[in-house]
Amino acid sequence: SADLSAVFAVAKPIGANMDGFKVVATKSTVPVGTADRVEEIIGGLTTHPFGVASNPEFLKEGNAINDFMKPDRVVIGSDNAKAREVLRHLYSPFVRATDRIHLMDARSAELTKYAANALLATRISFMNDLAMLAERLGADIEYVRKGIGADSRIGPKFLFPGPGFGGSCFPKDISALRHTAGKAGYDLAVVRAVEEVNARQKKVLADKVRKHYGQELGGRKIAVWGLAFKPQTDDMRESPALTLIDELLASGAVVQAHDPEAMGNVKAIYGDR
Repeated sequence: SADLSAVFAVAKPIGANMDGFKVVATKSTVPVGTADRVEEIIGGLTTHPFGVASNPEFLKEGNAINDFMKPDRVVIGSDNAKAREVLRHLYSPFVRATDRIHLMDARSAELTKYAANALLATRISFMNDLAMLAERLGADIEYVRKGIGADSRIGPKFLFPGPGFGGSCFPKDISALRHTAGKAGYDLAVVRAVEEVNARQKKVLADKVRKHYGQELGGRKIAVWGLAFKPQTDDMRESPALTLIDELLASGAVVQAHDPEAMGNVKAIYGDR
């Protein structure tokens, strides 16, 4: 489940120090119902009027400024009319050409953020599953990717097969969404499959190496190029490269690894191993 202690820790001093009407917006990806809890905490500490909104960010790592200046969409979730108007005014300079602001209730906004990340992760796991099948059938997954991505209903993005997804968002958001569904008494079977496929996919490259050279890799020197979960960042959180390196080291291989950005963070994890 998501750790909300930091969110609630911030809500308390906001409530205690409020000196007039304020809009309190959560930007983080948080479970459905968090805005209600924030409103409850603040309401217990102030007599001033206020509005709570869920305003999830959709910034891509490495492209955050451009995503903020030219957003695909702005989601504002609140039942407070004044809070909605304040946030709409705040974002108006960035959506002048086309009104891409979507107004809804807070719970729908919170779920929208999880749903977006889960669907993108689903596309990745779907292609990784197809890649495994294509290998067994003698098909080329690159041709398949281009063929289905040309369908305007599908599009080409997030259809690249690889060693699984990582990062600070997809893995934790999928786990948190499944946990939320479980608490509501519902099994998100598709999301569960996405998580299972990704866990398996992270071991595929190491399995290929062992299949080629044998289970024991003692004396073998293996190069791993690209370590961060995403190119041109130094972010090692949940990176598939970590699983690959761990598997290779456990099989006795010597690993020589490189990343243009992430070497400092990798050395902090592995030292001289």
